Amino acid sequence: MILAFPWLTRNAAASRKPATVPTESLRIFDYDAGAPLDLQVLYSRQRNGLTIQEITYASPKGGRVSGTLIVPDGPGPFAGILLMHGMPGNHSVTLKEAQALAGRGAVTLSIDAPFSRSGRAGEPIQLTRLDRDDQVQLIVDWRRGVDLLLSRKDVDPERIAYTGQSYGGAMGGLLAGVEKRIRAFALVVGDGGLVSHIKAGDGSPNPLRRLSRKEQERWLAQMEPIEPLHWVGRAAPARLLFQNGRRDRLVPPASAKAYQAAGSEPKKILWYDADHFLNDRATRDRHLWLAEQVGIAKP
Repeated sequence: MILAFPWLTRNAAASRKPATVPTESLRIFDYDAGAPLDLQVLYSRQRNGLTIQEITYASPKGGRVSGTLIVPDGPGPFAGILLMHGMPGNHSVTLKEAQALAGRGAVTLSIDAPFSRSGRAGEPIQLTRLDRDDQVQLIVDWRRGVDLLLSRKDVDPERIAYTGQSYGGAMGGLLAGVEKRIRAFALVVGDGGLVSHIKAGDGSPNPLRRLSRKEQERWLAQMEPIEPLHWVGRAAPARLLFQNGRRDRLVPPASAKAYQAAGSEPKKILWYDADHFLNDRATRDRHLWLAEQVGIAKP
């Protein structure tokens, strides 16, 4: 869908070229790494050689991060893999893949986005300052997630990876530009971020039409500096994997290609004759790639 605002359409064309991120912008994602994680295990169970724990930990931006930690039996050292869900939704959709990766020798951590934890999973985008705050908090919460993995003696600090789908694929590009302890990022059916997604359109009504022009400009000014499209080019030396579907209507090929082009080298780009949910071949390819990057067992 082409947006009906001429000024916004011009901005959309300009945004295809990633902006340079000022160094001071990194301070947006600063946090106190020495603060207690305050990890709490709410529930733990054993299944097929794995310990599956429902957990929370303290968010530097307030409240508690909810998620699931899965640990293989044995002493390790294991890889550590972070998994991020799409929008809307919560981390439960990642658990099938998280268990598969844990079975191959990774401690996996899946967390809920701030909009999921606040009860806004059904309406995650507010078109207010809250969207910016949510996105910044998510990145900081993931940085604390890396701290959590590295606090474990059974996790190899040189073998940390991230995989995210849809919204998680987009936010992984932002995280890649900020967090340098992660070796590899699998960005699955992602685009350049919320601004890029709204500008490109996905066939649904354009939410910006609910706002006045001044409100639209304010929201864009708040979100553009933290748009993943402008940060994924800072991922190096981390390795990137992009996976996209040629029949994806939620992330059209043009949006996917712009995001892929913005990513730093080394990167690998894989396309599938599939829709937004890809297929089993894509999952296998992703797990093979993760095996190459962080040393888990191949599928």
